[in-house]
Amino acid sequence: MAAVNPYLQVDHLTFAVGDKTLFHDISFGIAEGQHVGLIAKNGTGKSTLLNLLAGKEQPQDGSIIYRRDLKVAYLEQNPSYPTDMTVMEACLWQCREEPRRIQEYLTKLRITDHDQPISHLSGGQLKRVALANVLCMEPDMLILDEPTNHLDLQMIEWLENYLSRSSLTLLMVTHDRYFLDRVCSLILELDNQSLYTYRGNYAYYLEKRQERIDVQNAEVARANNIYRTELEWMRRMPQARGHKARYREEAFYDLERKAKQRITEDTVSLQVNSTYIGSKIFEAQYVSKSFPANPDNPASMEKVILRDFYYNFSRYEKMGIVGANGTGKSTFIKLLLGLEKPDSGRFVIGETVRFGYYSQEGMSFDYDMRVIDAVRRVAEYVDLGGGRHLTAMQFLQHFLFSPLQQQNYIRKLSGGERRRLHLCTVLMQNPNFLILDEPTNDLDIVTLNILEDYLRQFRGCVIVVSHDRYFMDKVVDHLLVFSGDGNVKDFPGNYTQFREWEKNQLQSSVTEKEQNLSRKKNNSSGQDTVSSQQGKTGGRAVKSESGRRLTFKERRELESLEADIAALEAEKQALETALCSGTLSVTELTEKSKRLPLLQEELDEKEMRWLELSEYA
Repeated sequence: MAAVNPYLQVDHLTFAVGDKTLFHDISFGIAEGQHVGLIAKNGTGKSTLLNLLAGKEQPQDGSIIYRRDLKVAYLEQNPSYPTDMTVMEACLWQCREEPRRIQEYLTKLRITDHDQPISHLSGGQLKRVALANVLCMEPDMLILDEPTNHLDLQMIEWLENYLSRSSLTLLMVTHDRYFLDRVCSLILELDNQSLYTYRGNYAYYLEKRQERIDVQNAEVARANNIYRTELEWMRRMPQARGHKARYREEAFYDLERKAKQRITEDTVSLQVNSTYIGSKIFEAQYVSKSFPANPDNPASMEKVILRDFYYNFSRYEKMGIVGANGTGKSTFIKLLLGLEKPDSGRFVIGETVRFGYYSQEGMSFDYDMRVIDAVRRVAEYVDLGGGRHLTAMQFLQHFLFSPLQQQNYIRKLSGGERRRLHLCTVLMQNPNFLILDEPTNDLDIVTLNILEDYLRQFRGCVIVVSHDRYFMDKVVDHLLVFSGDGNVKDFPGNYTQFREWEKNQLQSSVTEKEQNLSRKKNNSSGQDTVSSQQGKTGGRAVKSESGRRLTFKERRELESLEADIAALEAEKQALETALCSGTLSVTELTEKSKRLPLLQEELDEKEMRWLELSEYA
């Protein structure tokens, strides 16, 4: 795929690790202003491709060419800095010339202690520092490897809005499907060593990918029919063949390779029999928990996690836990599992409850073991119920470990493949209460689809702590919302419903303030008769409640802004529809991709000016 006005052109790129080819002879281009998402299964070369583009590895064959003098920034999946640096020193390490700009981005990303040592930061804080670092560089092109990992939901939404409105050229790998859908207008899929291009967002990609698989399967089916006929001919023909027969023989072997291809969707319907769970699950009886705000100073002000919290968990309940980083989500899980002790109150756990706990901290393997041996240490068989069983090898295949991969040493697996293996070891234990703490980090989209399907059919209880909005919407029935300072609320719905409720609450609050202001104005209208008459006489001003006066020119500007905003919103909707249609040429796609962030910026400016003037109208 060659890009018009390219920032980046990749031609005939090939890369292998040992005897495993990750991609072979792939070509693509990225044009100025395009927002491109890269999708692939774990272990097929996503991060390797980004490292090649960032110059951290060298291609074995092919070329990578950027436009001359192009400024490129790269956010790695797991950023790292020298541990003796402070937050500000780490930022200045790559962005020396603009400390003021760095401070602005750190503030937007809620990093307030600029003198804090890097070694004291959580994973989420470190990711935000790295984001501030690459954004303040103001690059022409930004490459992002899993930018939403470790970010809380508020930060993900902020970044989503920032990037969707930005004129930056973007290439990103992300498992966050809402993020991908709303930010990217072109999808590249790395599959079976080849690269496929979809000129639309994630929803468009899903539709067209299925069409591609259906077409390829039909071609393989046709090849199989011809292959059977040719196989009979090969068996009948004598060994001494003429020139035409040899040509047909060579064609037969090409046909055989095509007929033996298997183009399948890597999805499964896996119903594992969970252990029986009784009606008594757990009861949190007025639990309180707090920590010192500064761990280095036990006498510092307390950070409250729970305050007299009561909750009675129901049978087969599927709960999601959301909240900003540091509000106590993971601490709540550790209290439930007995890994932390409450300051007061207690958790009463039912006798039949059998927990299965997945967390990033809990993953520990002997890297010199083979994949299949690590799983067999947990169980040789998985009970599916009704007398049915899966062997450890069969269970691994359901979670996309081929028989060949199962013989691999764990040290050879990618980070995402190790996460997937850890998930398998948890699920194989037949728990009846699954607790998943950030299960989506580092898992590819295909694996997430399998996990979502598994959890929807799971005959037990589930608690999920996750920043993946799409995942939460598919899996949970209701939310516990941690707001900080011990405030925890139960919301009866999924994450999207919760955000809609929040927006409605905010809008109601704004409307109430506007109504109060309007009532005040009406009450004072008798006193402002003279001022009102002045407003009708041309160049004289209108007096507002605060004493601020709108000039005649400003009133005309306010009317003009309303018309401009309506026109811009209509243009934005038309642009977004066109970008997702899949019918645009490369030139049109590039032009519209560049126009969208500029239009959004203009719309924001006009809306801010309208708000400023309307306050005094």
